[in-house]
Amino acid sequence: MEPLLDIRDLHIWFGANEAVRGVSLHLDAGEVLGLVGESGSGKSATALAILGLLGTAARVEGQILWRGSDGVAMDLLRQDAGGLRRLRGREIAMIFQEPMTALNPVMTIGRQVAEAAEAHSPSWTGREAKQKAIAALESVAIPEAARRYGDYPHQFSGGQRQRILIAMALINKPRLLIADEPTTALDVTVQAQVLELLKDLQQKHGLAMLFISHDLAVVGQVASRVAVMRSGEVVETGPCERLLTHPEHAYTKSLLAAVPTLRTDRDRPLAMVAGNSEGGFK
Repeated sequence: MEPLLDIRDLHIWFGANEAVRGVSLHLDAGEVLGLVGESGSGKSATALAILGLLGTAARVEGQILWRGSDGVAMDLLRQDAGGLRRLRGREIAMIFQEPMTALNPVMTIGRQVAEAAEAHSPSWTGREAKQKAIAALESVAIPEAARRYGDYPHQFSGGQRQRILIAMALINKPRLLIADEPTTALDVTVQAQVLELLKDLQQKHGLAMLFISHDLAVVGQVASRVAVMRSGEVVETGPCERLLTHPEHAYTKSLLAAVPTLRTDRDRPLAMVAGNSEGGFK
């Protein structure tokens, strides 16, 4: 079976700096792929390239093949702006890392969710879009969604704002959800709730999901397969359980060793991720 998303030899430059170097990844329908690496490894740049959100400052080469609902593969890097706009939010949706920068602070959350639906269903009336938005908010466990439809982002907690972003992403029932560090700004308890919500929604709707994080422990809770990035390259890919228990690459081993556990000696400094972009982990 052909993959839903097939990234082939992706290169991304910002000026003279090559941020992503020859990345190849694939994602099957209904699969959850974790993309892991430290800050600056190229994870988010890879995700933004999928939807053409890098802007004119970036130069992108390679292929990003998307198999649409018609079964025909298209190269997203060869699509014009209109073609990508029709795809974003309808077939591929994205949850961004910080909800307070992703949400419009002067627009009610209900209108923002409804607007995401109206963008791909222009024939809907305002009443229909509002009903869809309320149902989407209820699906992500926003309490009293109908009453809070007219509230603004600052009136919600961080975890609730992240749930609102999830509602916006899923209202059009996309086939692929890209979650870019969706729990980084949340405390541990709320993080666990959001992860559980994402797992439930992914299974309920049969979504494919690209879950991006610097935290291997978080990825281990949601992903079936993991790709590890270092300095713009994928250094290891494999089933989640195998990679977390028997990593093969030195960088993956270093990432795992740097994670504190209940057995970590609190009197000693935490382990550091070794290696650098000039060598060490090749």
